[in-house]
Amino acid sequence: MARQDPNPFADEEINPFANNTSVPPASNSHLKPLPPEPHDRGDTVDISLGSTQDLRAKEIELQAKENELKRKEQELKRREDAIARSGVVIEEKNWPEFFPLIHHDISNEIPIHLQKIQYVAFASLLGLIACLLWNIVAVTVAWINGGGPTIWLMSIIYFISGVPGAYVLWYRPLYRATRTDSALKFGTFFLFYMFHIAFCGFAAVAPPVVFRGKSLTGFLPALEFLTSNVVVGILYFIGAGFFCIETLLNIWVIQQVYAYFRGSGKAAQMKREATNSALMRAL
Repeated sequence: MARQDPNPFADEEINPFANNTSVPPASNSHLKPLPPEPHDRGDTVDISLGSTQDLRAKEIELQAKENELKRKEQELKRREDAIARSGVVIEEKNWPEFFPLIHHDISNEIPIHLQKIQYVAFASLLGLIACLLWNIVAVTVAWINGGGPTIWLMSIIYFISGVPGAYVLWYRPLYRATRTDSALKFGTFFLFYMFHIAFCGFAAVAPPVVFRGKSLTGFLPALEFLTSNVVVGILYFIGAGFFCIETLLNIWVIQQVYAYFRGSGKAAQMKREATNSALMRAL
């Protein structure tokens, strides 16, 4: 007869096979529910076609602008190459540094053996500016002391016409002549520089002819003012001295330029260039 084993769970307090309805279920408070999904996985997401079209339109617009910039850059490069081939020099304004008005770079553009002449010629241009500025000051004092407004207006006209006129008519031709070694530019310089020397010499004396009244600070007006107003007379004497120094400086410059012009054979070259220019104009 088979032996019946006793219930192995008889001594246990809880029988796993028993219907333990009286035992409370284990607590699951430490488990948190998952957050709900924002939308159902089966739902479809709508993407606006308008935003895509706007991005495409902007991309096309940017591409068009980029192509236009490239075209302009190529056109500018083509023009610069054409100017370079034609021999035209692009002069960038760089003087004075605080307010550039003209192109001026003697140390880098003028040959070493001509730099001294060019520097002295530039000093004569600045000297003319100083002379005409002092002329305005002296004539203004004379006007205040009964000289009349006409002489003051004339002194202003001398300045606003003489300074740019000197630069355009004789200084710039000399600068380009020494830079490019052009004989015709030397000829232009000689022509107008002679008028400049004549004006400075005339202003140093200032006879009462051609120019009205005492609008120039020469020796003759200075002597007249000494008898009536010593201060104005002294100012005129200083102005006359400035014009004398300017005249002497001008004479030195034209002598040096002429010596170089003759010694380098530019006279014959100027004749040839003048002949060729006349033939080209005739044709």
